[in-house]
Amino acid sequence: MMNNILKSWKPFEIIWLLSFSLLGVGIAILNKDNWLNFLVLVSGVLCVVLAAKGSIWNYIIGTVNTIAYAYVAYMNGLFGELGLYILFFLPMNIVGYFMWKNHTTNDIVQMKTLNVKSVLFVFSGTVIGCFVLGYFLSIINNQNSPYLDGMSTVISIVATILMIFRYKEQWLLYIILNIVTVIIWIIRTADGSESGIMMIAMWSAFLINAVYGYYNWNKGSKELKQ
Repeated sequence: MMNNILKSWKPFEIIWLLSFSLLGVGIAILNKDNWLNFLVLVSGVLCVVLAAKGSIWNYIIGTVNTIAYAYVAYMNGLFGELGLYILFFLPMNIVGYFMWKNHTTNDIVQMKTLNVKSVLFVFSGTVIGCFVLGYFLSIINNQNSPYLDGMSTVISIVATILMIFRYKEQWLLYIILNIVTVIIWIIRTADGSESGIMMIAMWSAFLINAVYGYYNWNKGSKELKQ
């Protein structure tokens, strides 16, 4: 099994993963960052690279990243992010693993695409959800960036559901999500967050990966259809 996993890695994916891991080491040393922020970055990068490949192992690594990032979000007053990771992502990692398990070949999942009607329904529902959650977060004391936090939360939930059901359109949402989350952490960095630089690096890496993920899953969904 391990031999099949190693054979599935492309040179670009290996270089990409090592580059951002080394970037994380550099930031941790220069910024005198703590080990938890470094763990979030490395496990997060590995998780999204595996997801872009369509590897079921992304759910195992994702569990580690979920717990670590939830704590960082709590320490930075991002309660929408905290609830999202503990109440949604953590159980979804388990659900996703078993949903993918019967649709994989050599640990790579079969990829699908939504029809036009479904795309319109998903994206319109996401927009409405972002505004509704943003409003409710805005009335919580000590909540930072409520509408941006709400937007990232709703998009994450919808994208995760699409991912569990193996639809490539998840990556379009992840591209938007990663841009929003980078903005959130730029704001937190300006406010003095010690986690800010590491989180900006991590979510920037996620953004690049989301573009690659869409390319790879678009190709995979076409191959499955054929």
